[in-house]
Amino acid sequence: MSLADRNNPYNFDAFLAWRQAVDYYADDAFIRKVVRHFTGSEADKVDATARAVSRKASYRWRDLAERIALPENRPFMMHYDGHHRRIDRICRPGETETLEREVFAEAFFSDKTSPWEKLVKMYLIYQNGEACVACPITCTEGLVMLLEKFADTPETKAVLAHCKEGDADGCAIGAQYLSEIQGGSDVPSNLLEAVEEDRVWRLYGTKFFCSATHADYAVVTAKPRGSEKVGLFVIPSWLSGNKAKEIRNGYTIDRIKWKIGTSELTTGELTFNGAVAYPVGPLDKGVANVVGIVLTYSRLTVGLSAAAFMTRAVREAKQYAEFRDAFGVTIGRFPMVAGQLAAMDHAAKRTTAGAFKLYRDFLTLEGGLKGGLDTGETEAAWRKRFVIRELIMLQKLAASWDCTDVIRAAMSIFGGHGVMEDFSCLPRLYRDSAVNELWEGPRNVLLTQIFRDIQRVKDRYAPPAFVRDLLDGLEEAVVAPLAAEAEALLAHPHLFGMDAATLDVCRRWDAFCHTLTHAYQDLAFKDVEG
Repeated sequence: MSLADRNNPYNFDAFLAWRQAVDYYADDAFIRKVVRHFTGSEADKVDATARAVSRKASYRWRDLAERIALPENRPFMMHYDGHHRRIDRICRPGETETLEREVFAEAFFSDKTSPWEKLVKMYLIYQNGEACVACPITCTEGLVMLLEKFADTPETKAVLAHCKEGDADGCAIGAQYLSEIQGGSDVPSNLLEAVEEDRVWRLYGTKFFCSATHADYAVVTAKPRGSEKVGLFVIPSWLSGNKAKEIRNGYTIDRIKWKIGTSELTTGELTFNGAVAYPVGPLDKGVANVVGIVLTYSRLTVGLSAAAFMTRAVREAKQYAEFRDAFGVTIGRFPMVAGQLAAMDHAAKRTTAGAFKLYRDFLTLEGGLKGGLDTGETEAAWRKRFVIRELIMLQKLAASWDCTDVIRAAMSIFGGHGVMEDFSCLPRLYRDSAVNELWEGPRNVLLTQIFRDIQRVKDRYAPPAFVRDLLDGLEEAVVAPLAAEAEALLAHPHLFGMDAATLDVCRRWDAFCHTLTHAYQDLAFKDVEG
C-alpha cells in the first residue's frame, strides 16, 4: 500500500553513488578478459596501462567531459579582434583545453607507447564520448601514420616529431580536411587547387567539413593545378611564430557548423587563400593514400569508439535496472527488461571483442593495406590483407549503426529520465554516435564499395571462400548460409541499376553485410569467452 506523502522521500542517491565510484576498467571483467586474450605477451604491460588511464578517464576526465557538454560551454568563433584584425579565434571553455592537454599528454603516438597501449587508452577515454578529444586523437593518428610512410622533408619530419613526441607545450593535434560542398565522400571530385609558387606549394579554394579546426596541423586533399589527380598535403594552422599573434596560415574559418552531436568539437567551413602546404607522398596518389592510410585508421577507431559508447551505456542501464523499483519490484526483474538488457550487453561485448580481434589481425599486416591485385606476396597473404581491408569497412558500418540502436535501447530503460540531458550521459552519447555513423563514409557508400571490391576479385577469390576465411572457426551451420548468400548476391553485376532486381540485391546486401559482421563479432566474443 502506498499512502500520500507531500514530502516524497524518493532519491537517486544509491544509483549516483555507484556511478560516481565505478572504474571503467577495474570494474569491467569483460574488457580485462579481452585485453588478456588479444594482447599476448604484452598483456601485463597493457593491463597496467589500462588501470592507470582508467583512474583518470573514469573520474576527472569524465567530469570534465560532462561540464564541457553544457550548452553554455559550446565553442564559438571570434573572427576579429578589437582592432579589426582577422584572427579566427575558436573560443572554448578552459575545461576543454585542460581535458585536451591532459589526454594528449598520454603520448598515444610516441615510440614509447605500444599500439596495444594506445588502443586500450583510446577505448577507455572514448567511454566519455567525443568530448573534443575523440576525433582529434584519430585524426592525429591518421596524420602520424601518413607521415611515418612519407615524411621526407625537414618540414614534414618536424610535423611528425611534434605529433609523436611533442614539445614544451605538449603533443601536437592533427585534423583531416577532405570533404568539399560538391563531393562529400566523393574525394576525386575535389576542386581545391594546389599551386607551386617559387618552390612553395599553396592552397586556394574551399573545404566544407573541417572537424578539429583548432588543430595544429591538417591533412588536406587538393588537385595540383592542371591535374585531375588528387594530391595530399599537410598544412600548419599557423606558420612559425604566428600562433601567439593569431595569424592563420593563409586561410579563414568562415563559420562553425551546427551539428546534432559532437557539439564540443568544432566542424568548420574553410576558405584557403594561399595557405602554405607540404606535399605528402606522390601527388597523383592522394586518394589511394587517403583511403589506404588516413581513412583506414579513422574507420578502425569508429568501431572502437562504438564499442566504448555501448559499453558505458549498457553498464549504466544495467545498474539502473537493479536500482529502480516499479510495481513493487526492481525493473530488472521484468522479463521484457531482462531480455532487452541481455541483448544490449551481448551487442556491446561482441562489438568490443570484434574491434580488438580486427586490430590484432591488422597489426600483423606488413606495410598496411596495400591495394591492387599484384602486391608481390603469397596468395594466402594477399587474401588475408583483402579480408582485413573489407572487415575494416564492415565493422565501421555495422558497429556505428548498432551503437545508436543500443544507446537508444539503454535510454528506454531509464524511462523519461533517459532523454534528460542532465540526468545521464546517454543523450549525449546517442547524438555523438549518430555523427560517427556518417563520418569516414556513410553506410550506403561503404556497402557499395565492399560490393565493388569483392566483385572485382571474385574470379580470383570466390565470394564463398572470402566468407569462409572471414569466419574461420565458426560453426558450419552459420557459415554455409552466409557463403551461399554471398555467392548469389555477387552474381549480380553491379549496384547501379534502378531495376527491381538491383533494388532487391541492394536490400539483401545491406542485411547480409550486417549479419556477416555480427557473425565475425560473435566469433571474436566466443574466442574471448573460451
